[in-house]
Amino acid sequence: MGAVLRRKQVAPGALVRFVLCGGGVGIASSVAVVGLASWIPWVLANALITVVSTLLATELHARFTFGAGGRATCLQHVQSAGSAAAAYAVTCMAMLALHQLVAAPGAVLEQVVYLSASALAGVARFAVLRLLVFTRGRSQVAGAGRATRPVPCASAPAVPVGLCRAA
Repeated sequence: MGAVLRRKQVAPGALVRFVLCGGGVGIASSVAVVGLASWIPWVLANALITVVSTLLATELHARFTFGAGGRATCLQHVQSAGSAAAAYAVTCMAMLALHQLVAAPGAVLEQVVYLSASALAGVARFAVLRLLVFTRGRSQVAGAGRATRPVPCASAPAVPVGLCRAA
């Protein structure tokens, strides 16, 4: 039964949906970081955008990517935030390394480095979210015999239902 449960858990399009939803949020974040960094230091801009994009992406992944069927719970937001913190560190290190190697990098080079670091971090995030945060098998086993539904996090942003529906 465990093997059957694991097979049901793996949605064939999960990676595609993750790339579309997470990648869409990532590209929008990339543009937002550049715009915000013209007013405040880049590291602070990246931190702010990372927080907002993590909340949005966690909701999208709960609803569409991993088929949780509803809003993300507070626990899922906290768990997702841990992987986002690692992604933030990766993007910051990549950008700091770029600025150490290139005195005045252009916007295109900054975007290439930022998006490359984000893609690398995204692969790791997919694994963490898939295996640890949005795993249905663990919640089904833990909730066996109980008919309780996870309580959504009150601070999570409302996401339009049609967003990423094509994924």
